Amino acid sequence: MQMLLLHIRASETFPSNTMKNAFRLILAMTVTFLFITWYRNAEQFPSFRYLLQICQESTRYKGTLNSESNSYGSDDLKINQLFNKIQGIIPKVTFTHVDNTTSARNSRAFLPNPKDMYCIGDPLTVQLNMYDFLGNRKKYGGDFLRARIYSPGLNASASGRIEDLSNGTYLAHFSLFWEGLVEVSVLLMHPSEGVAALWRARNEGYENIIYTGMFTSATETIYQKCGFHLATTDDVCEYRDQRDEEYFFCIKPPNLPCEALTHMNSVNSNHTYFSDVEKGLFNRSNIGVEIPNSFQAIRVSSCNKKDTAVQEKCKIRTRFPFPGGYFLRNVWYPLGCNMHRFETGEQITNCLQGKKVFLIGDSTLRQFIKHFTETLNIMMYFNHTENELQSWQKTLVSINMDKSIFVQWKKHTLPFISKTFYSVKEDTYAARQIDQIGGGQNTILLVTLGQHLRPFPFRTFIRRAINIRQAIERLFQRSPETTVIIKEENARDMDIDMERFSDFHGYVQYVILKEIFQDLNVGFVDALDMTIAYASNVIHPPLEVLENFISMCLTYIC
Repeated sequence: MQMLLLHIRASETFPSNTMKNAFRLILAMTVTFLFITWYRNAEQFPSFRYLLQICQESTRYKGTLNSESNSYGSDDLKINQLFNKIQGIIPKVTFTHVDNTTSARNSRAFLPNPKDMYCIGDPLTVQLNMYDFLGNRKKYGGDFLRARIYSPGLNASASGRIEDLSNGTYLAHFSLFWEGLVEVSVLLMHPSEGVAALWRARNEGYENIIYTGMFTSATETIYQKCGFHLATTDDVCEYRDQRDEEYFFCIKPPNLPCEALTHMNSVNSNHTYFSDVEKGLFNRSNIGVEIPNSFQAIRVSSCNKKDTAVQEKCKIRTRFPFPGGYFLRNVWYPLGCNMHRFETGEQITNCLQGKKVFLIGDSTLRQFIKHFTETLNIMMYFNHTENELQSWQKTLVSINMDKSIFVQWKKHTLPFISKTFYSVKEDTYAARQIDQIGGGQNTILLVTLGQHLRPFPFRTFIRRAINIRQAIERLFQRSPETTVIIKEENARDMDIDMERFSDFHGYVQYVILKEIFQDLNVGFVDALDMTIAYASNVIHPPLEVLENFISMCLTYIC
């Protein structure tokens, strides 16, 4: 700058044209010098780089409307590997009549190696021989079974592990955790033929759920069909997250922009991917049927064994087998570690004091904030004016001013299944929601997903889970001390539409979710194991189970 001033002063003695030319030359050299200096040090300007990244990212939001064929990038290989892992265990069977499929009532459960006395800690194996409705022995496996032991007088129960010998024979493995009279129950949820039909139907398309989008302006409201895939020649609005390859479409309304989409709802369609003969497998009378036992209840004794209760509490990164615990007097006891009980409001608020809790998921996670606020009354909702179209899916915020506790529940957004209209403006995809969390040692993130993805092709679920994992990895990079907990999806009703919501769909999602998150620094709440053990066959588990979900989460936190 000093050199520039010297040149300007010296030019005052020159003729005007010469002075102007010299000034232009000096100015050009100065600008060039400043540009080169800035270019070499561009890495020192993070704010500019951030803006540049945003601009570059926004230019990629183009995509192909109404297309399922575009590349998913580097995650494709992993998605296919996980898909093929489940594909490999699906039975490859066909049938022409329901009589040729597995019958629970004709099958038998017995003890292959009965003992005169059983002790706490002993294993128990039950053999299952499966027959069809005509009384013929089944020669292949693949049936979807559910096993548990229980003692009603003790409010005690535990799940069992099923071993498929691939020849129509199964072994149900249990551990005897408590003293007393123990009953054994094995249910045939779906025959192998039904499992094959469920898997094929799920992955054939998106037609089983109909979405309707509400587009609004100051003068009109228009309803249009929406979905993952639209077979239409009309103009289509694309709602795509290019980075994560999350996408959704709506038919564009006339005279309104795509941004006018404000609400969405969905209903089951009349469509089915089942053949007429397959439909017969999913009558309520064929779902969750008890396989008859050829033995009586088993009496388990203490056998003078010493109490070997684990004292170390469960920690983040604790991984559980299946079954991973048991109920006794309605309290969950995980294997290998100790779950602290949080029974009172005071215990919960002392644990959560000074903390922010973000709940992202479905209504089974929404039960947490409702329990704090409506059952225990230890928190208060932050009330504000709500759009009359907002129903149970609206964002909930609850606070405790005395203990400085903040809890928020938000739905994980599309695909979200609800007959009532819900806002699509206040939420975004779960991975983006996680990206908006700053994190820190007083921040807790709880995530669940699965129930609302059951009706759609399995790759949709895998992609969503991978995106959430990657968002959690980014959260740990900026805030490694953040506590993250995955609540896995629970078992649900047996009288629902099985093609769309069968627990078989939930089970394969459960298996893959464990694999996707197995090496991540997160805690797990094994809701499937707990609800099978408790025989909680409802979408929203009862209070006794919910309290154990919450205690497991708070054990990780405090």
